[in-house]
Amino acid sequence: MTRNRQHPFGSLWSELTQAQDEFARWVNRLSNSHLVTGPELNVWEDEHAVYAEADLPGIDAAKLEITVTGGNQLTVQGERAVPKLEGASWLRQERPFGKFARTVTLPTLVDADKVDAKYEAGVLRLTLPKHEAAKPRKIQVKGA
Repeated sequence: MTRNRQHPFGSLWSELTQAQDEFARWVNRLSNSHLVTGPELNVWEDEHAVYAEADLPGIDAAKLEITVTGGNQLTVQGERAVPKLEGASWLRQERPFGKFARTVTLPTLVDADKVDAKYEAGVLRLTLPKHEAAKPRKIQVKGA
């Protein structure tokens, strides 16, 4: 098992997040509701930022809302309109429609004022710069 140097519990956090995501997908499949739990997210980090990416085809960018609360809670909300079928009826409806919201806890504090969100070709890409307090600081050792 590889140990995450910045986060001593990084691999445990990753496993818990995966379990949470799997449970959310399982509940969503069992639900007859058209309320979608939210898009599946890829989240990764480097020393400067946390990054997130979600496939959201067919979503109007104006209906996307991205928020960061508490310094490390990322929420992606939006709505996929139900297509109007005139003179036709559904044979199969597997793509979810309606409002969705997805909140994930990030592994570190981020600077909400500097978040960059881009949406192109149906893919939402977020860059969430780490808060200065969360970045490692090099301490200079002075001799006596």
